[in-house]
Amino acid sequence: MLSFQERIKSKKPILFDGGFGSQLFARNIELANSALANLSYPDDVVGIHLDYVQAGAEAIGTNTFVVSPLHLQMAELDKSDAQRLTRLGVQHAKTAVAASEKDVYIAGSVGPSPGAIEADSGDTTFGIANAEVREAHKLVINTLAEEGVDFLCLETMFSAKEAAIAVDVARETGLPIAVNLTYKCTKNRKTGEIIYKTDWGHSVSDLLQILASGEFSKGDSLIDDVDIIGLNCGAETKQTEHSGMPYAITGTQQLNTALTDMGVEDKRMMAYPNAGMPQLDDNYNTVYTQSADEMGGYISELIKSGAYIIGGCCGTTPAHIKTFRDVLDSTE
Repeated sequence: MLSFQERIKSKKPILFDGGFGSQLFARNIELANSALANLSYPDDVVGIHLDYVQAGAEAIGTNTFVVSPLHLQMAELDKSDAQRLTRLGVQHAKTAVAASEKDVYIAGSVGPSPGAIEADSGDTTFGIANAEVREAHKLVINTLAEEGVDFLCLETMFSAKEAAIAVDVARETGLPIAVNLTYKCTKNRKTGEIIYKTDWGHSVSDLLQILASGEFSKGDSLIDDVDIIGLNCGAETKQTEHSGMPYAITGTQQLNTALTDMGVEDKRMMAYPNAGMPQLDDNYNTVYTQSADEMGGYISELIKSGAYIIGGCCGTTPAHIKTFRDVLDSTE
């Protein structure tokens, strides 16, 4: 099996997995923090990973998205619990891969802090101190690295500044790094131009500039430390043309343009959107609007936009990933 660093040099796209929290819900597992499933429901965690691998995913993300001690303290847990749950998260992913007898890469999932950080809010009255954010990411990232993940996947980042802090920590591990922000559709009132920005107003260009600035890395540019840049999730609830796969395509196009404008080369792009818009059914359960077949119909266009690692986020299922696999295999 090639190392992940070698694998991403190949022209063949990589299929990532799909939604994890929504799959826990599908199994009637509802927790205050999804990382707790690593301890309370280990067989289900392994089972979800295995479902995605059997559906054709070549890379899967650990169930560690909200394992940060900043999240866990809201469940009255501490740093030792965060470390334990992180280790279990990697071990469960490895168990699933071993059971599948397939070559599958494991991404160490690193999510955002549970609220604004000091760098964005301007103080620690409303924001989490930058130092606390850094220490939380350091604990999770180093534990993921120690447990032997193949690469680190920073995902659903609302703040490009927090992403830069996490990258500065992650680069010390020597592992490949993927950075994925989550965007919403905004429009320039003067020009009418559609620009995707995070909740903190950070566009793709802002992310690249913040990484390059060295503001959170003692003056060092972080651009060369990032191997993969992309987007995931997507929280639009009214604009279908900027939700799900259309969101992924437009966002990837904007990323491609931003990379070209900055003269940044040799970066792989990643895209794994929600299954369309979340809605409530008659029983007040959350359902998503884009089926496996509908999302699969966009795969070719997504690849043409520049995406290399492709998967799904909230609401996507093993059925979605199986459809993506079929489409990718048919176009080789």
